[in-house]
Amino acid sequence: MSIEQNIKVAVDAVVFGYTDNQLQVLLIKQKYGQQKGNWALPGGFVQDKESLKVAVLRELKEETGVEANYIEQLYTFGDDVDRDKRARVISVSYLALLNPSNYILKATTDAIDAKWHHIDDLPKLAYDHNKIIPKGLERLKAKIIYQPIGFELLDALFPFSDLENLYQTILDKKIDRRNFRKKILSFDILKETSKIQNIGSGRPARLYKFNKAKYKALEKEGFIFDIKLA
Repeated sequence: MSIEQNIKVAVDAVVFGYTDNQLQVLLIKQKYGQQKGNWALPGGFVQDKESLKVAVLRELKEETGVEANYIEQLYTFGDDVDRDKRARVISVSYLALLNPSNYILKATTDAIDAKWHHIDDLPKLAYDHNKIIPKGLERLKAKIIYQPIGFELLDALFPFSDLENLYQTILDKKIDRRNFRKKILSFDILKETSKIQNIGSGRPARLYKFNKAKYKALEKEGFIFDIKLA
C-alpha cells in the first residue's frame, strides 16, 4: 500500500525563567511570513539530518542567544491540521528552564526580537502557541514536587527565602515556610556557604547552593525527592 505524505516536523521551546519573584516565558517576535510581527515560542523546522533535541537547541540558540542546560520533551501538537497555514506541520514541544540573569538575549535568524514575558501577561501568540505554554506550566508544577528542577531557575548561590518564594510562585499557593525548610534541609542536598546577603532592612541571610553531585549519588541509591505541600 502506497502512502502519500507531506508532513513537516517542527520543534518549539517553552522556556521558563524566574526573576523578581515572577515566573517568565521567553518569546520571540517573528521576522518573516504571515506571522511577521507576532510573538511566538522559539522554534522552527527540524532539519533532515538532526535529532529533535539538537533542532530545538539550535533554534533556541539562533533565535534568542541562550543555551538551556535543562530541557525535556513536553508534548506533540498536530491534532489541528490547520495549526500552521504554510503546510501540515506537527510540532514537538520542549520544556526548558534557565536563569535569565545568566544570559543576554540576542535575536537573530527568524526573530527580530527576544523578550521575557510574565506568565500572567502574555500577548496573543502565533500559531497555537497559547495552547503550548499551559502544557509547559502544567509539567513544571507537577515535576517541581518530585524532582529538584527548581534550582535551575535560581542563582548558583541563593538565600533560602528565594527557594521558598520560587515554590510559592510556581505552585501559586502559600507554603508553611517552617515545614518547607525542615523538609528541604532534611534531604541534605543543600550546602550552606559562608557567604552572606543583605536583604532589605532585615537581618543578613546565609547563602546556600544546590549540591547536584550529591543529589545524583543519592538518586542512584533510591533517594526520592518529594515535596508535598498542603
